[in-house]
Amino acid sequence: MSVRISPSILSADFANLERELHRIADADLVHVDVMDGHFVPNLTLGLPVVQRLHEVSPLPLDVHLMVEDADRWAPRYAETGAASVTFSAEAAADPVATARAVRGNGSRAAVAVKPGTDVEPYLRTLDEFDMILVMTVEPGFGGQSFQAGTMPKLRRAREAVDASGLDVWLEVDGGITAETAPTAVAVGADVLVAGSAVFGGEPAERIAALRAAAAR
Repeated sequence: MSVRISPSILSADFANLERELHRIADADLVHVDVMDGHFVPNLTLGLPVVQRLHEVSPLPLDVHLMVEDADRWAPRYAETGAASVTFSAEAAADPVATARAVRGNGSRAAVAVKPGTDVEPYLRTLDEFDMILVMTVEPGFGGQSFQAGTMPKLRRAREAVDASGLDVWLEVDGGITAETAPTAVAVGADVLVAGSAVFGGEPAERIAALRAAAAR
């Protein structure tokens, strides 16, 4: 299984985002956290910024929406050219219709589940999604500690994906470091989101360390 590294620019220097994107050019994706101050208490980026990031990024955008009314907003973020748009299961009235709209606008469609949200309903409609994001912290802020209690959910998702034969990625986000990455990968993750673990030092070195840890 090839593990993809998706550094989160939530931990980057917001005054120099284009420079920061090029500092992580040897990753696989760039994770863009969009927060509205309502679904989560934090507030980050919006559509115009994401559109501009797409124009200058050397990597495909892995957009993660933590916003209310995902049914409305997820398809609009797909229009920016993002490679993948993830919306929160808890914020979507009709996750399947929203995923179809995201795909219809040219992006991979993904659904995210909080630590306390059951993943099983989304495993029953796996063919509607290109990725499932298992949050390993409560969404809203970077720098939190990895919650090992989310691993049974990830293991169940891996079993379902493998049994289906579908090309559905499993992403983890929250507290991912060179120390916690092996646990997540062993259970079934194939996309690792890391913010402070990458931007807290020399990004290229940190990305290499994550790849080495994932290989263990």
